[in-house]
Amino acid sequence: MTAVTDQDNGNGNGDSNGGGSGKAAGDTPGRGRDGRWDDGLIARRAAAAEADEAGEAAPRAPAEDDAEPQVEAYVPSGGPLPPRLDALRELVGLSRARLDRDTLAEAGRVLDEAAARQRLSSRHTVIAVAGATGSGKSTLFNALAGAPISDTGLRRPTTSQPIACSWTDGAAGLLDRLAVPGRLRRRPHPGPAAFDEALQGLVLVDLPDHDSAATEHRDQVDRVLALVDAVIWVVDPEKYADAALHERYLRPLAGHAEVTFVVLNQTDRLPGEAADLVLDDLRRLLDEDGIALGEHGEPGATVMSLSALTGDGVPELREMIGRFVQDRTAATRRLSADIDAAAARLRPVYVAEGRPGLGERAREEFTDRLAEAVGAAAAGQAAEREWRRNAGRACGTPWLRLWRWYENRGLPGSLDRMGQALTPPEEELTARQRVEQAVRIVADDAADGLPGPWAQAVREAAFNGAKGLPEALDELAVKAGAPGASKRGGGTEAGQAAAPLGAPLGGRPAKPPRPKWWPAAVLAQVSMTLLQIFGGLWLVGQIIGVLEPGLVTPALIMLAGVVGGPLVEWSCAAAIRGPARRYGQDAERRLREAAAGCGRARVLDPVAAELVRYREVRERYVTVTEFSTTGR
Repeated sequence: MTAVTDQDNGNGNGDSNGGGSGKAAGDTPGRGRDGRWDDGLIARRAAAAEADEAGEAAPRAPAEDDAEPQVEAYVPSGGPLPPRLDALRELVGLSRARLDRDTLAEAGRVLDEAAARQRLSSRHTVIAVAGATGSGKSTLFNALAGAPISDTGLRRPTTSQPIACSWTDGAAGLLDRLAVPGRLRRRPHPGPAAFDEALQGLVLVDLPDHDSAATEHRDQVDRVLALVDAVIWVVDPEKYADAALHERYLRPLAGHAEVTFVVLNQTDRLPGEAADLVLDDLRRLLDEDGIALGEHGEPGATVMSLSALTGDGVPELREMIGRFVQDRTAATRRLSADIDAAAARLRPVYVAEGRPGLGERAREEFTDRLAEAVGAAAAGQAAEREWRRNAGRACGTPWLRLWRWYENRGLPGSLDRMGQALTPPEEELTARQRVEQAVRIVADDAADGLPGPWAQAVREAAFNGAKGLPEALDELAVKAGAPGASKRGGGTEAGQAAAPLGAPLGGRPAKPPRPKWWPAAVLAQVSMTLLQIFGGLWLVGQIIGVLEPGLVTPALIMLAGVVGGPLVEWSCAAAIRGPARRYGQDAERRLREAAAGCGRARVLDPVAAELVRYREVRERYVTVTEFSTTGR
């Protein structure tokens, strides 16, 4: 392999071929002990070919391509991650009918990536090395690997595709998931770095520059960063405050602080205490980004400074990475942080303001409005008047009844004509508007405080159930047996009040039941009438001379009948006041219950079902966020 001739200049602006602390004593950076270039697989194959030519077996280290495929299933921890994933999966399933695909896309992606990661090795920790152009990330990558695996130099961009270095076998599935081609998979150069027990299980990936002018390079960075277990951000003193880095990557990934390393490289370029000042300012920027810093034993991002060119600080970073790898929780932490991020995006569509729902007051008000729309109160009042009218007909004096019949005969508003009238169109419209208003109000009350999609679902359930509600109220009013709503129709005031909304009015009402004392009252009224007739005939007979004169007795008999008739009618009217009121209240109650049952079945129950569905998804969402490791 041709040696890279573009070396870093003295001020360390570019990536260097050398790895600082990663080279063995007496070795030239990038060369083996015999002075030849050692670039991993190609160099080992070349050495094997030379050994074959010399007639001797040349030992070689197994390359990633040569190793037999090894797959070790992900071993889930007993922590909160499995129940959170299950809850998120149920949450997405319950929400598909209420939320659009774009809203659930991120949660679905997290579930897919979690399933893919759990099918792969749990012994390995995949850490990406990311940074801007000229930050020295490839130099740091080589220093950690102990060999010049990734090209460095002044030419930009130097790294065009992800390059991976795996310390142990069995990482092929992880690298396939990252789409790292086989020709770019390496093993560390034999030396202290390769045999460091703490790094066994590490898969280090060098990424292209995230600010590269080539769009495909930035796309590869975004793709790989979404799949790795952790990331080392390499910044330099010139571009550590670059807005592209903070706004596009660090700030959106603030919840992934526990799997984030931020390394200030090229400190050899800073004189005196300038490195500490720049590092403090970097910490300040990270704090403004919302990234928790792992200080004083608290969980958070690891922030440190080093020089990959001189090796200053690289052993400390390697030690931190070793502890991080041996902990074997990076994948779990990464997945947990991904769940937190997805849950944070879903919060506006699951978290309600206040306590939405249908209280007893809202239900009662809805019933009152339906009862008003169907005319329950008017039907009760009309039923009461009908009772009294029947009592007047049965117990009233015949002369008064005859006079009332004469007054009502032929008048447009008479009872005989009223049975042939139709409900005015404006009254029908008003009744339907009252029903629609009742449905709209109860839907708004139930949806108050709900997130937008669920509030819309509640309103749709109410409005869909309200279709045909006026007609259903018509039928139930008839079945309720309200006066004027019987099989014979409604030809009285009660019939008008309880008649179907928009239906023709006609026929005669069913007569209210009579109390047991009514026959006695009717007999008394008949007796008073007979006394009047008898006394009158007696007086006529005396006047024409048929009977002997004597005006006192017939006059008293006739007076008793004249006075007794109204007295009996008044007594009956007083006696029926209580039963008539109870009869009207019973008619109102029946019609009210019929309207309430119809409204409950068609509107309240569907609305309650939507609210129950929302509570179910809300409980799943609480489970997803309950064990958040990022505090989100």
